[in-house]
Amino acid sequence: MAVLEELRITGLGVIEDTVLLLTGGMNVITGETGAGKTMVVTGLGLLFGGRADAGRVRADPGRAGVEGRLRLAGNVATAVHARITDAGGEPDDDGSVLLSRTVTVEGRSRAHVAGRSMPVSMLAEIGEQVLAVHGQSDQLRLLRPAEQRASLDRFGGPEHEKLLDSLRESYARWRRVSDDLADRRRNARERNQEADLLRLGLDEITRVDPQPGEDEDLKAEAQRLEHAEGLRTAAQTAQHCVAGAAEPADEAADVTTLLGHARRTLEAQASVDRTLGVLAARLEEMATLVDDVAAELSSYLAALDADPARLEVIYERRAALRGLTRKYADDVDGVIAWADRARNRLSELDNSDELLDELDRERQRLAGEVTELASRLSAARREAATRFAAQVTAELAGLAMPHARIEVAVLPRPVGRAEPTLTIDGVEVGIGPDGADEVELRLLAHPGAPALPLQRGASGGELSRVMLAIEVVFAGSGGPPTLVFDEVDAGVGGQAAVEIGRRLARLARSHQVLVVTHLPQVAAFADRHLVVAKDTGGAVTTSGVRVVEDTDRARELARMLAGLPDSDLGIAHAEELLAVAARERRG
Repeated sequence: MAVLEELRITGLGVIEDTVLLLTGGMNVITGETGAGKTMVVTGLGLLFGGRADAGRVRADPGRAGVEGRLRLAGNVATAVHARITDAGGEPDDDGSVLLSRTVTVEGRSRAHVAGRSMPVSMLAEIGEQVLAVHGQSDQLRLLRPAEQRASLDRFGGPEHEKLLDSLRESYARWRRVSDDLADRRRNARERNQEADLLRLGLDEITRVDPQPGEDEDLKAEAQRLEHAEGLRTAAQTAQHCVAGAAEPADEAADVTTLLGHARRTLEAQASVDRTLGVLAARLEEMATLVDDVAAELSSYLAALDADPARLEVIYERRAALRGLTRKYADDVDGVIAWADRARNRLSELDNSDELLDELDRERQRLAGEVTELASRLSAARREAATRFAAQVTAELAGLAMPHARIEVAVLPRPVGRAEPTLTIDGVEVGIGPDGADEVELRLLAHPGAPALPLQRGASGGELSRVMLAIEVVFAGSGGPPTLVFDEVDAGVGGQAAVEIGRRLARLARSHQVLVVTHLPQVAAFADRHLVVAKDTGGAVTTSGVRVVEDTDRARELARMLAGLPDSDLGIAHAEELLAVAARERRG
């Protein structure tokens, strides 16, 4: 079983610094009103990516911190460890994962996972895998029709959810094609005008036919032609200095002649001193290099041509390219890129009758696909609704509501504008991204009572029991391994409270359960009992959490029963309650 082994909270509300040591079964958290039980749930919310409220942070030390150690197993461990590793974290050698979250009084928040700084969203991703929190706000959430439909879909199982995903994908494709077709028809004039402008630009660019980098190449060629005489003079002078004048009458010494004379002179004395021979060889290498330069200068002069006609052609070509760059981009490469984008956009603007007919056929095909998937999903929801209602009703019988019954109504969705429709029993139904159904949970509180929506048909205590029954049913269908219940037993007492404790203990066989409660009948079923106690001895009120066992636990239950922790009669009653709960758990 995946469990949250340890939770440390510092600087949050009335809690200065406390550590909760948790077990894998049922953990109960109790305490006086105002002692800080809610801060424990708030801390859990922060640790798993919940919204940070700077108003909860203690002024001293000016920051709140929550740290937790998760020990994971099975598929949850595989998925969470893989995600953490991808993000750069590293779980401990024993497979446990350390999480932490800090919040300052200014509202700044930081998160760490497995020793690495991470976005807070990473904590939320892990929280979705390992933790589900149920409290009064969650009851209100489950009263919303969309949430009831989502809950039924989760209950339906993996194959049901695959069918829903397929519908959503097909619906999204149908929506894109429908919107595209409508836009083409609605804005035909504007699209045609835009297409005409793009075609004019493409025609102009096609006539010029610019090539990548052409403007820079032409600029360099024009510069050579414009300065041809100067380049010729420089090359001739260099060639004369290196290899001598072309006319033999010119007796000026050149580099080649001088190098040859120097080499021969050194070679003549090389037999006397070998050093001169080495230097003579190096002069020969220099002479070879000078010969190469002379040959290249000769080729350069032969190719150099001051061609006025070619220069005029270049001027005209560059002018044509400048005309394009003034209109479409900063350079020729940008103009070519503009032309590519224009061609793509023209294909998007295609408003030909052939294309419109093709899009209309595709829209109709996708609408048929959506309709078929929605029909299958509706049937699957009706089947799941029957099973879900039966299981929740059975749980209510064990929660002191033996005559209550839950119905799950799968209702037709109203027809929306321009969307696929489905005909069910002669009624036209609209299909949205979640199918053709609205889902409503209804409660029949007793025989003969009308089936009313939960928000109208259940009292506060009944609603708490219905929510718990739903969670028990959900737990049997999988879900996160750690469940947190924040005073879901509000408004309940007597035998119903005992039944709630029994149901939570049953959940704790397959899940880690954390329960914040004020009912001793629920607390008695705990595998570990933690008490939040307030300390008012100092200048500032603080709270801490401690584990209670044996006599201390009986005293806490006596306080919860009658407000008399030192009463012998109260303690005896508490011990009897603990004995009954122990027998129930063993049974």
